[in-house]
Formats: sequence, structure tokens, C-alpha cells
Amino acid sequence: MEVFAVTLGWTMPHSSMYRRCSPALLALLILAGCSSSDDPPPPQPVPPPTPQPSPQRGALMDDAPPLVVSYTPDQMLNLMGQTDVGRSLVELAYTPDCTVNVHQLRYYTQAPDESIQPASGALMVPSGDDPACSGERPVVLYAHGTSTKRDYNIAMLTNEEGDENAEAILIAAAFAAQGYVVVAPNYLGYDSSTLDYHPYLNADQQSKDMIDALTGARSAFPVSTAASTTAAPGVLITGYSQGGHVAMATHRAMEALGEAVTASAPMSGPYAMSAFADAIFAGRVSAGSVDNLTLVMNSYQQAYGDLYAQVSDAISAPYAAQIESLLPSTRSMGDIRSEGLLPEDQIFDSTPPAPQYADITPASGDSDFWNQLYARGFGSEPLITNSYRLAYLQDMEVAPDGGFPQASDGLAPANPAHPLRVALKLNDLRNWVPAAPVLLCAGHADPTVYYSNTQLMEAYWTANPPANGFTVVDIDSSGSGDDPYSRERRIFQAVKDLVRVEAVAGGANDNGDEAVAEVYHAALVSAFCLSSAKRFFDSQL
Repeated sequence: MEVFAVTLGWTMPHSSMYRRCSPALLALLILAGCSSSDDPPPPQPVPPPTPQPSPQRGALMDDAPPLVVSYTPDQMLNLMGQTDVGRSLVELAYTPDCTVNVHQLRYYTQAPDESIQPASGALMVPSGDDPACSGERPVVLYAHGTSTKRDYNIAMLTNEEGDENAEAILIAAAFAAQGYVVVAPNYLGYDSSTLDYHPYLNADQQSKDMIDALTGARSAFPVSTAASTTAAPGVLITGYSQGGHVAMATHRAMEALGEAVTASAPMSGPYAMSAFADAIFAGRVSAGSVDNLTLVMNSYQQAYGDLYAQVSDAISAPYAAQIESLLPSTRSMGDIRSEGLLPEDQIFDSTPPAPQYADITPASGDSDFWNQLYARGFGSEPLITNSYRLAYLQDMEVAPDGGFPQASDGLAPANPAHPLRVALKLNDLRNWVPAAPVLLCAGHADPTVYYSNTQLMEAYWTANPPANGFTVVDIDSSGSGDDPYSRERRIFQAVKDLVRVEAVAGGANDNGDEAVAEVYHAALVSAFCLSSAKRFFDSQL
């Protein structure tokens, strides 16, 4: 007969030792773990796992950022020739000097709810025999422009299908191939980020993302592909469009933290968020407003929670059901619009929200082009409900912005009550003065991000002069005789004229205005402002 100690998990054979034990003693021995000297020792309790440290902001997720691809100078030059913006840099005599080693940067940053989240980006490191390609190299922290693609990854200069990422190629050619280290985050909500939305134009969160990417990148040196290249102290901050706002917010945040900024060059950004949005709600609808407003309203609703009680309070019925999880998306914008999930251009109803607003439904511009642009923002199936627009316009009258529609003190509204205007003011950048030198670059005819954003920052800093000054470049102007950016301005005009000529030759009867507008923000201004930023940064080193 065998006796089983079920609770301890092993079998006790029948033996003379147990025959000598009374039943009561046997039970006691079993409970006490009594055994002969030949029995195996009882199992030991398994200790609990050692708690893993909580991820910290700026900590890398990899021991070393993995290499994505390396481009020799010749390969980089060939890649530049495949995009319009890249060819513009070739015209500006940007000949790559260095091999560009593109690493995937994975790090932790903080979301608006203060949770620590995984994020990703690019670390571009120069290498080569040229003295400018090794040793201690200046660092550029770059903020990219608006993307609706959920899988956006700036470390991929081309994808598996061979499509080019023009912005990634631009910064690789203008900076990394010229001997700069480049750090460029993808932002939360993109690529491998697990956050289910993007904190679009959230100045606090996006500046943290930039700072954390920089922290992670610095800890990665030296990288395997360029062991002799190190990151210099200080940082040069730039970015375009959405990234212009992010770059300026990052400069502000870093100086507030006492961190060293060498210089910054925000480009074509919506810095005056309140004034810019007021202009749009007042009928001056910019190109791309549907996508941008969808992203910004979801961002602010997620962060602040009070833009509306029900999504249908703000968003019209055809779009309300899916709007909060729509962008960024794995689907193309063409598919999204063909499925009726977003309108093409119409953000407001062509019926005025009240009779007194008829003259801004739409507003009138100073040319046929601007009249047509504004009018495209109105229709019968708009993105925004008329009641939401009405409440916004009424708040504009009670708490006007100091820069629109009439210029007064140039500041964001003192006491806005409408929740969207409150959020916009929180992210408006007309409230700080930089210590490090700044270049602002944009084009005055931009139909996507209005030049008034640059003008309002210029006015604010003129009234509150920075200690080390600031420079404003309207790339779409002739400039003065001793202008250090005259080359960029001159070639910009030549390329713009070429676009007009080709459009007219193709049958356009508007002198090529529409053709120029289509490429103005994304291709023309971006390339030549980035070249101006590079020239400005060179002068600061």
C-alpha cells in the first residue's frame, strides 16, 4: 500500500519506517514533511520575479538603435534626384559629402495623460573620410510636418514599394550628408507607437517627445556605423509646418528647463494658433483644413476632454461616428473620402449659422484665387456643425484675438470661453521670448499655413526683443542686396515661375496660380526654407 502526500506533490513508498509509525504519528510526519534520509528534499518556494524598473522618459528601448540603411554620397545624390524637393536642393548646390547612416530610434516619452509610452524616430549619423563627417558633430533636432499615415516612419527614406519620403530625404541631404547628426521623432500615434491617437499640435506633449528623442539619441553614441562620430553639446532645432510649431514649442520648453539651445529655425508653422483658427472659422478656410481640424480637435478632446459633451455637438452626422478614431490611419485619404468618412474640403455649412455671419460664409479674399480657396471650405455636408461654429464666432466677438480680425496687442484672446478657443490659446506660442538666436522662414502666399502666423510672431518679438535677435525670411520675396538668403530666394522664384510656365503650357488659364498653390507649401517653401535654415545654422557654429 502506498501513502500519497498530495498537497506536497510527491509519492511516499511503503517502508519499514512507516510501518513503525502509528497512524496519528504518520499523519503528523506527513504534515511536517518528515522523510527518510534517502528521500529528495522538499521543493522550495519560487521567489517572485524581480520587479522591472518602470520605463523612464528618454530611455532607449534597444541597447543600440538598429541600422535601417546607409547611403553613400553618390547614393544620396541619386535619391535626391528622385523628388521635387530633392532636385531643388541639387539646384542649390547641395552635394553630399558624407555617408548617411540611418538608425531606428526607439525610446520612451510621456503622453498627455502622463503615462509613459513607447515612441520611435530616426537617428541619422554622418560618416566618411571628409573631416566634416566624423568627430564631434553638431546636432539638429527636426520636427516633421503633418501626416495622416498611421505607419509614418521618418527613418524610412523609401518604403518597400520604392516610394520616397520627401521630407526624410530633405533632412538627410541638407543636414546629415553635410556632417550634421539628425534626430527626428515620428511622434506618438505613429509607426510603432501604441497610443491610439496623435497629440497633434499639443505644445507641451510634443516638446516632451522631441526632448526625449534627443535624450535617447545622445545616449546611443557611439553608433556601430560611425564609431568616430560623436554628438556635440547644444542643439539646433528646426521643423516644418506642424513641425514648425513643434520646433518653436521645443525651443521654449528647453530654455524653460535650462537646457542649452544653440539656435532654432521654425518654418511655416501655425504659431499663432488662436488667430489662425479664428481666421478659418471666420470664413478664410485654408487648404487642408479638413484633415488638420480633424487631427487637432481629436488631439485636444483627448488631452482636455471638454471640446464637446457629445461628438455630434461639434461634428456633423455623416462623420461623427468614426471621427475620433479616424486619423492618423492605415487607409489612404482617398479611400477615407470615397467611403464618406470625411468631406473633401467643406468644413462649414454654406448656410450661415446666423444672418449676421452671411458675409463670412465664405469670407472674401483679395483675388479670385483666394475667393475660390475660401469658398471650397463651404458646402451642404460640412465637417463642423453650424451650432458649433456659431458658438465659436460668438466667443470671438466677446473675447477677440489681438491679431485677428483687427490688430490690437497682437496677443491671444485674454479670456476665451469656447472650449476649442481655450485649448487653442493654451497652445498658442505668442507668450515667450527666446534667448538663443531664431530664424523664422515662410512664404507670404502660403494657402495652407497662413503667413500671418509668422507676422504675428515677428510683431510679438519686435515689441519684446530677444537678447540675441531674430531673423525673418519671406522666401517668396526679393530680399535686400546684402541678404544672406538671396540665393534661396532667387532659385525659389525661378522654380515657381517654371511651375507656372508648365501649367500654362498644359492648358491652365489662371496663369498657373492653382498649380503653384498645389506645390507651394509642401514642396516649394519647404525645400528653400530648409536650405535657409541650414545656412543660418552654419552661421551659428
